[in-house]
Amino acid sequence: MEGNLWPRIAVLGAGAVGCYFGGMLARAGATVTLIGRPPHVGAITRDGLFFDGLHFQQQIPVSASAEVSAARDAEIVLFCVKTLDTEEAAKSLLPHLAPSAAVISLQNGVDNVERIRSAAEIDAFAAVVYVAAAMTAPGHVKHSGRGDLVLGDLPGRVEEDGHRQRRLESMASLFERAGVPCRVSANVEGELWTKMIINCTYNAISALGRARYHRTTGNPWTREVMIKVIEESITVARAAGVRLPEVNMVETVLEISETMANATSSTAQDLARGKRTEIDSLNGYVARRGAELGVATPVNQTLHALVKLLEESV
Repeated sequence: MEGNLWPRIAVLGAGAVGCYFGGMLARAGATVTLIGRPPHVGAITRDGLFFDGLHFQQQIPVSASAEVSAARDAEIVLFCVKTLDTEEAAKSLLPHLAPSAAVISLQNGVDNVERIRSAAEIDAFAAVVYVAAAMTAPGHVKHSGRGDLVLGDLPGRVEEDGHRQRRLESMASLFERAGVPCRVSANVEGELWTKMIINCTYNAISALGRARYHRTTGNPWTREVMIKVIEESITVARAAGVRLPEVNMVETVLEISETMANATSSTAQDLARGKRTEIDSLNGYVARRGAELGVATPVNQTLHALVKLLEESV
């Protein structure tokens, strides 16, 4: 990754998040292979990735494959599969992963890096993702808000001569060159929890109320529910020993409805497509962790249960 050269990049899980960041890298000149489902792969192979962005609309030429083996030459793998598929995807990637390749988990939730390591002994880097994007048709990604990343290593990862830190800084620079704001955090665990708290606050309510983010906070009844979700989640995080950023978390989370006003949650998108959601890794995770730590989480439990009930009918 020295000079002006771009590393070879594979995106495992070419959904909205994978296509957004993979598309931005490819547009900037990186060699990118999107690995995803056949309908998207077919459209991208035929026509390129149609990127409907906030500031540009462009058909981006990019390689695509439905086979995990397409990651074999990648120097960086963006791991973007749904949390439901983390272990299976990690195991399928391992035989094709170059020994020196860096894997970055761009997923919801806080435990994917640990699950990737447990399933396949891959020491992935963590990424906190802030982007509002959706696949509106095969090979067609629509961007409606933000598009930035925070990278880091989770506690317990043994650093060797600063090698991983240098890789993090190099990868952050790579994203910046592609027009993706990216920074390295020394407390990515706290950053991941902050993002999960945001997801817990918006995802289920956006899905259940069929509302974009700005409507959820504009309604006084749902706003109060959202504040309760935040407060419960903060209590669980602190009980778990997580060092959250020193900000007013309620204000920080509710402000997301301004920066991502027209966003529709991934939970709402999954339900609309008749797919299982990631709610077990969001409100469900907070409820489970709370139970382990003796922290009551009635609002998170309720939202988790209601989304699970909807999943049964899709």
